[in-house]
Formats: sequence, structure tokens, C-alpha cells
Amino acid sequence: MATLKERIDADLKDAMRSKNELTTSVLRMLKSSVKYKEVEPGASALDDAGIQSVITGLIKQRRDSIDQFKAGGRPELAEKEEAEIGVLQNYLPKQLTAEELTAAVQAAIAEVGAKGPKDMGAVMKNLNPKLQGKAEGRAISEAVKAELAKLS
Repeated sequence: MATLKERIDADLKDAMRSKNELTTSVLRMLKSSVKYKEVEPGASALDDAGIQSVITGLIKQRRDSIDQFKAGGRPELAEKEEAEIGVLQNYLPKQLTAEELTAAVQAAIAEVGAKGPKDMGAVMKNLNPKLQGKAEGRAISEAVKAELAKLS
């Protein structure tokens, strides 16, 4: 099976051939971000997990921008960011449903032995590596808060 980097390169070529401007610009930006991460001091070539964390960061930036654009009354720019998120999500593992996320959170709470909201750090520390790329950090955090609030 091809690596994520090879898949991105192939998809970029296809997007350029079919003159798909959105996909072309998003994949160029993604490749640039990956390259930037690889040339940082002490960094090496990124594996699939490293590339997925770059993608997750880019999606988080887009979500923040969407909030800003909506607050500033610029829905057309927010829509563009949403479209970019759609392209980027194609390169992440299938995202967990709300039910799957809740089940993972409950399992982590049981594993850690959390008693209430003050144990959030321990639960997050347990969950983040397991759910890397499968759910957004914000969604994980909110699910953990909600489940811990039920305990107290």
C-alpha cells in the first residue's frame, strides 16, 4: 500500500490535470506544511502518523478561521475554509462517531480510575495517543468533560 505522502502526491497530480483548483491549492498547502515540518531543526522525514498530525493541525487552523469569519460576517470565506477541511479530511483515518467516542472516553475513565473533573488530565493523557487522527482534540476534550461531569 502506498504511503500517505505518495497518495497526496498522486492526488495532487490528478487535481492539477483535472484543473480542480480547490484540491490543488489545499494539497499544495499540505505538502508545503509537511516540508516545513521536515526541515525544522532536529526533525526528520515524516511518517504517515506525522503527516496526519500536520493535517489535524491544518484542520484546527481552518476551524478557528471559520469561527473568525462567521463572527466577522464573512460567510463566503467560512464556506471556503469548510471546503478545504473536506479535502484535508480525506487523508485522515475514518473519524469516530459520537457513540464510538463516548465509548472510548468511558473505557479510558474506567482504565484511569477517574473520579471527577479534576482527573481530566489523566484521562486525556490516556486517550490522546489512542485517538490520534480519529477524533479532533476539541471533541475528545468535550466528551471527557461531559463524562467526568456525570461522575461528580
